[in-house]
Amino acid sequence: MKISCFSFLRDGVRLGYPFEESIRSALPLCDEFIVSVGSSDDGTLERLQALNEPKLRIIPTNWNENVRAHGFVYAQQKMIAQYNCTGDWAFYLEGDEVLHEDDLPQLRSVMQQYLDRPEIEALAFDYYHFWGDPQTLRTTSKMYRKATRIIRNNLRVIAPDGLYWVVIKDKTWWGNRNKRRNRYPRAANSGVRIYHYGDVRADHYLAAKADTVNQFWSKSLWHSSYSEIDPQALGPFSGTHPAVIRDWLEQHGNHEFTLNPDYQLKFSDRKHRFLARLENRFGWDFSKRHFKLID
Repeated sequence: MKISCFSFLRDGVRLGYPFEESIRSALPLCDEFIVSVGSSDDGTLERLQALNEPKLRIIPTNWNENVRAHGFVYAQQKMIAQYNCTGDWAFYLEGDEVLHEDDLPQLRSVMQQYLDRPEIEALAFDYYHFWGDPQTLRTTSKMYRKATRIIRNNLRVIAPDGLYWVVIKDKTWWGNRNKRRNRYPRAANSGVRIYHYGDVRADHYLAAKADTVNQFWSKSLWHSSYSEIDPQALGPFSGTHPAVIRDWLEQHGNHEFTLNPDYQLKFSDRKHRFLARLENRFGWDFSKRHFKLID
């Protein structure tokens, strides 16, 4: 079994991403790590080269600045890296996502378990979305609580945006029209967590990300302050962080984080509070899933 990991980056240093820690967390698992690196002048490419890692393959790219809707430029960069993967499985790990060293044996075992079961096209992960500091999680159903990050590498798939895949189905006849329909991949649960640290960085990194990233979406999705959030959307974290990220957290995660006591609830906040009551009462999960869980 051959495992390819892949990612994409641009301005990773300027935006404060823990991309080196992310890559190092997956290196013991993978046989190769492909990174498409957009042109920038902040030293991101040089930091990657300085890792001097034989498994790491860097692909310099130029981003299409005219693609300004729905994060499609992220999808392009993601697929550039994936198209260069040669493994049985392709494992997409974003530059602010980290694996825990204790989970690597289980993850390898799960990939081996499903290697010869072609009906399992992807593997889904549970998520820890940290907010503001390393002890606070974003737990609302507004966040994706599960996502596929490993896909079988012999499938015809595309990424509509940077987050998820769809499988390209064969053309089918419907009336007199020849149509091609896409679907979400069929997945099994890996039982492994991904630790998402994008919202633990200092405020100035958060503001820089909002200014940079929102331009590639049709509306402003990224925030510039940790204070402006419904407190009921948050919960405590009581586990242990991956060893590879702990020094980074000491440097970037120890900053003051105070909620705005005068925060005005939005319609979406009230909606997710209502959904949370239903989840707590009936054990449901209203978070978005871009896959079909079949095992």
